[in-house]
Order: sequence, then C-alpha cells, then structure tokens
Amino acid sequence: MKLLTLTLITAFISITSQNIMAQDAKRGATLYKTCVQCHGEDGMGDPSQQAPKIAGQYDWYIISTIKLFKEGTDRKNPKMLPFIKDLSDQDIADLAAYVSQMK
Repeated sequence: MKLLTLTLITAFISITSQNIMAQDAKRGATLYKTCVQCHGEDGMGDPSQQAPKIAGQYDWYIISTIKLFKEGTDRKNPKMLPFIKDLSDQDIADLAAYVSQMK
C-alpha cells in the first residue's frame, strides 16, 4: 500500500510540475500586440477577420487552443499560424494570462 501511495504521489508531482509555469500577464500584454490587428485592442474580436472574442477566456482554453493551432492537426487556422508558430510554451502561458484578465 505504501508503495502504491508513493508511486501515485510521484506520478502526480511529475505531471503537475510539467504543466505548471509561472505566468507573466505583463509580458503577455507585450505579446498581445501582434494579436490586436485581428482580435482588437480590447480582445472583442473582429467579424471581418473571422476573429472571435477572446477577452476573459480561461487561460487553459487559450493555451490549449493556441497549441492545437500550432500543431495544425485538430484545428487549423492559416491566418493565425504566422503569428503563433514561433511562440514558446512560456510565451503562450504569458499571453493566456493577459487575455484571461482582459475585461
């Protein structure tokens, strides 16, 4: 029983430590400047660009969506790819922190 408990705790720590990164919303605000032309200064989107409202979205949603767009398997967006293709995981986390705090 103790071995099973220790194994589960070790697995949990390993999984969560890989997924936890400090998010810097201030840095995300700087990164967001490339998003403005489609999503707008306020993150409310632009129907003419087919860009949805993203302000206030959950950070995990922004992170997972950008990663899916980068992979290009489940979600494709050729307009967005040039803007996100070089973003690191930390860049994405910071950007998501900023977008999730937008009103």
